[in-house]
Amino acid sequence: MNTDEQLNIVVGVTGGIAAYKACHLVRYFKELGHDVRVVPTPNALNFVGKATFEALSGNRVSTTVFDAVEEVQHVRIGQEADLIVIAPATADFLARMVAGRGDDLLSATVLVATCPVVVAPAMHTEMWMHPATVSNVSTLRDRGTIVLEPASGRLTGVDSGPGRLPEPEQIGSVALAIAKAGALPRDFEGARMLITAGGTQENIDPVRFIGNRSSGRQGFALAEVAVQRGAKVTIVAGATDDLPTPPQAKVVRVTSAIEMADAVAQRAGDHDVFIMAAAVADFRPATQADAKLKKGNDDDALASVVLVENPDILASTVEQRVRGEVSPQSVIMGFAAETGSAEHTPLELAEAKLQRKGCDLLMLNEVGHGKVFGQLDNQGVLLSASGEREVVPAGTKFDCAVTILDRVAEVWTAKACRSQ
Repeated sequence: MNTDEQLNIVVGVTGGIAAYKACHLVRYFKELGHDVRVVPTPNALNFVGKATFEALSGNRVSTTVFDAVEEVQHVRIGQEADLIVIAPATADFLARMVAGRGDDLLSATVLVATCPVVVAPAMHTEMWMHPATVSNVSTLRDRGTIVLEPASGRLTGVDSGPGRLPEPEQIGSVALAIAKAGALPRDFEGARMLITAGGTQENIDPVRFIGNRSSGRQGFALAEVAVQRGAKVTIVAGATDDLPTPPQAKVVRVTSAIEMADAVAQRAGDHDVFIMAAAVADFRPATQADAKLKKGNDDDALASVVLVENPDILASTVEQRVRGEVSPQSVIMGFAAETGSAEHTPLELAEAKLQRKGCDLLMLNEVGHGKVFGQLDNQGVLLSASGEREVVPAGTKFDCAVTILDRVAEVWTAKACRSQ
């Protein structure tokens, strides 16, 4: 399914306090050009009124199978949907889905649907961790429903913990990637994944630094999708845009390449999959001034900044694996941001980097002139140590994350099988 085209999206809303976030989700889909039909449960309208959903979606809102009977809407809505996103989904509604109930318009719509159904639970921590809910989530996933992991944070009242609804853009981005891919397997259950993201900043003095245009969006998109595929994710993040933390992921903030290298090395032995998506500066100033450097002095230090090479985080992680400090079954992936040169194409440079680094996978991005860095979309070529080359077609960074993680999962599974 091509999400560049207009989709018929059903946004289901159930009766939880997080129902207000569904308004932002509807607007997110509408601003991308999709047709949205909001189908709330009767209890959802205790939190957000029917008129609000109709104004935001531009479509009529109903909760019962007895409206527009002549259109048989309790069947038609589900049949015509390209994607159903239920946000928030209460513990009660999850139980009703497992039981196959169809006594209101939303539950009936879900029963009819053959498109991807994405469910974003939101409830108190005790409800989320209750054995009944745990069993219901497992059953729904076994049936092919995509149940997203909730975020951790402030809940109703003073409570805090897992069960918070992720931000609307997080839900929407993942849901659209699922619509394009058709599914989202839980193939990283039990995997411990470390992802680097963003750019590093190498200080010249307290106010100036050497950096790059990386936004961190691709790394965070990979983390979002990996979490929803069952991975336990740690993000080592340099300078990034203001991006929401993926649900259940741990974020370690660093500034320089040396700090990022230390953070990765310290955690490497505790992880199974490494995706080095950060744009790490190759060089740093040999010295850092304690005070702001002034131009125009006789000894103008700004006129000539001496650089020294930064540690190679990708190659160092591969070396840790060779030394036995990282599992031999681990998967290590790097990124190559290339512009090409007069002598070599970007692909030739990436192939040389793959051989030089010794990693399992490498994603080639052609950068510069407004490509990739700071953009919402991405594309490239995925190279493997075994010689395969796969074009990653243009799409959102979430679309690319799905494709990349499909290949990472294949390598991880193959290594696990060979070790048995």
